[in-house]
Amino acid sequence: MIVLICLRVHCMYEDATSPPVIYQLYFSWFKTMGDEKRDVEAVLDPVLSPPHWYGARHTQMVLLFLLPLLAYATRVNMSVGIVAMTDPEASENPDVPTYEWEDQGIVLSAFFMGYFVTQPAGGLLAKIYGPKWIIAASITANSVLGILTPVVAPFGSWAVSVCRLLQGLGQGFIYPCIHQALSKWAPPLERARLGTFVYCGGHAGTVFSMSLTGWISKTWLGWPWAFYICGTAGLVWTVLWVILGKNSPADHKTIDPLEKSYIQFSLGQVQSASPPTPWKAIFTSKPFWAILAANVGQGWGFTILLTNIPTYMGNALGFDIQKNGVLSALPYLVLWIFCLISGFVSDFVVSRNYVTTGLARKIANTISFCVPGLCLLALGWIGGAEWDTTNVSLALIFLSVGFNGSSTCGYHMNHIDLSPVHSGTLLGLTNGIGNCIGFIAPLVLQVIVTDKDDPLQWSTIFYISSAIYIVSNAIYVVFGSGELQAWNNLEVSR
Repeated sequence: MIVLICLRVHCMYEDATSPPVIYQLYFSWFKTMGDEKRDVEAVLDPVLSPPHWYGARHTQMVLLFLLPLLAYATRVNMSVGIVAMTDPEASENPDVPTYEWEDQGIVLSAFFMGYFVTQPAGGLLAKIYGPKWIIAASITANSVLGILTPVVAPFGSWAVSVCRLLQGLGQGFIYPCIHQALSKWAPPLERARLGTFVYCGGHAGTVFSMSLTGWISKTWLGWPWAFYICGTAGLVWTVLWVILGKNSPADHKTIDPLEKSYIQFSLGQVQSASPPTPWKAIFTSKPFWAILAANVGQGWGFTILLTNIPTYMGNALGFDIQKNGVLSALPYLVLWIFCLISGFVSDFVVSRNYVTTGLARKIANTISFCVPGLCLLALGWIGGAEWDTTNVSLALIFLSVGFNGSSTCGYHMNHIDLSPVHSGTLLGLTNGIGNCIGFIAPLVLQVIVTDKDDPLQWSTIFYISSAIYIVSNAIYVVFGSGELQAWNNLEVSR
């Protein structure tokens, strides 16, 4: 009893440096205790349970939620914007510039050409130096380039493609940095819901950006203002992040000591020094390759849905730019809601020991991959139908995008389960390779879909995407794991 009280005091007032294995051994022993357990719980309750319903970690989560929201807003506005940029009748204002570009696939994929390059470096840098200033620099560059997009557009599609390439390079740092921040701020039993809340920002940004771009492109202001608004919002957020953002609880000067203890105790509070990356152990780990397979499947499927659904709705289904923007955004509203719900459900079933962490991740991932896979299969099948398939197509698109939301508490949060220490590096590797596939997808689509008004050509793309979703999920289910890996901290295990 005295030892446990000392442990509580140590966790509360010092930066605990004991390796996670000590805490795991403690919890295993704690579960076997008899009548003394209630006395110990009374002593350790402030450390084992959240001290407040809202704390410093939630402020960090709100800031991190806004980060992917703004990142996706500047990423996605081109998906709808390029429809208006190449349609002289899109705006009420005849003075809004439009262009005759035949290489729209290159413009849309240029972002991903840069995006996958910097992700591995982003994870490593965030682990060594902390994510705060890397995020600040990335979102600043991304916002400025977004504002410059309408400025360089008159020079040609190549200039916009360069701008998008540079935006991708800048945004490549963001997601590995978010993962590294979550590994420091999100306690294990809150990980799924806090993680899904943060990453739902990307879906909220998609809804906001597509709706805004579709609406504003129709008005007198025209499509350029969609880029100006999103870029300016990013710069405003950067100021807030510099003031309020923190790398970890240890860097937060005003955090409640009880909340700090709760976070550090639940996470095991690994050493402040950055351990070396166990490259060999990572690349010989089956769970790592399982996550990579899932990331490749998501990279292809989600990119097809994200970047080309507005084109499909505008050409194959015949919606005007304003309806196109709204209808393209609504599936992501469904995704956002489903993502939040799945995060709470996942944490609930794991915390109640109904299922293991690994099984919860696999169930969530199967829902998020197989439902879209089957819907895209059906969407391809009805492509040659002689009857009006508009409403059925919309319903299938809504289901495909919406159910994909549970992938956040599937493979996406699995990086932190395997290795909190190296989670940013893992995400940088898997997300980087996954988005390498993401920039290939629009180029393949440009080769296959030569007539954007032909539903049969679109069917081929939907069949391919369906197969990739289902096969990649099968690999993840067979080889994935929710257990902390031995290589999480080799220095400690030695």
